[in-house]
Amino acid sequence: MWARRSGAARGPQAPRVQGAQGAASQSPRRRADAVGLNLAARRVRLRGGALLALLFLYAADPSPLWLAIGAVPAALGLLLRGWAAGVIHKDRVLSTTGPYAFTRNPLYLGSFLLGSGVVAAGGRPLFLLVFALFFGFVYRATIRREARELEVRFGDPYRAWAEAVPAFLPRLTPYRARASSDDDEPAAFSWSRYRRNREWEALLGTLVGFAVLGAKWWWGV
Repeated sequence: MWARRSGAARGPQAPRVQGAQGAASQSPRRRADAVGLNLAARRVRLRGGALLALLFLYAADPSPLWLAIGAVPAALGLLLRGWAAGVIHKDRVLSTTGPYAFTRNPLYLGSFLLGSGVVAAGGRPLFLLVFALFFGFVYRATIRREARELEVRFGDPYRAWAEAVPAFLPRLTPYRARASSDDDEPAAFSWSRYRRNREWEALLGTLVGFAVLGAKWWWGV
């Protein structure tokens, strides 16, 4: 809920398959439709998320125990999102290493963990169900749409990766491309890439969220 950014597996190191030909094969109308859907999904996510956030903050009843419980998944979500943001090369190569070797959408999974942690910290378990339903409604269609775009852009390497790696819940062992090469080595984490992808905003938003909940408990409001 507090995480700003999200994104599917568009990026790191392996295999280095350029998608110019696949992208060029898309008609202008299809590209325009995709842009329109992205904007519509973003509006739903932002407006609906803002409304739910206000209702949540109004109804929240945090306590030290709930704050501590919520901090665990929130921290895991931040770590996963930060890892993904530090290795991703958006739209340039297909990301199949690092966190993308376990799940095709580590940023979305991290957002879910992060949001669940903030909601749990509010001490209203019912809001966890509301958050899960909202998240599934918004991101399920987004994940499917982005999967189609990646298949068009990267072709067979994407299909092989998608067959082996779950879209959301992670697998237990890392994926390795069938045609192993030096490019299949895990992408190195880069702080400059982390900053360039503005992932620090997720950290800042989380800290603000927990600060607000902590103040709400402290002042009893």
